[in-house]
Amino acid sequence: MHAPGRQPVLPYPVAAPHAAAPVPMAVVAARLEALAHPELTAPEVSRHLAVLRRAGLLTAGRRGRYVPYELDSGVTASLGADLLEAVLR
Repeated sequence: MHAPGRQPVLPYPVAAPHAAAPVPMAVVAARLEALAHPELTAPEVSRHLAVLRRAGLLTAGRRGRYVPYELDSGVTASLGADLLEAVLR
């Protein structure tokens, strides 16, 4: 979540009713690094979108000459829990 003038917040559930397979620490680290990647120029934004997509945080589809991107809310919602689980393993 983000509000102007405030730090972004990534909420996550403390416990899930069903346990999924643990996400490896390398995947969690890649996702956090992708989110922290700075956006500078238009070409850098394109590279940043590619980084986010490789990390599994975005999905993309082609519509003619346009490529719309969509945040994978399931992956981002579980990122905090994935990090805690990976660190505590």
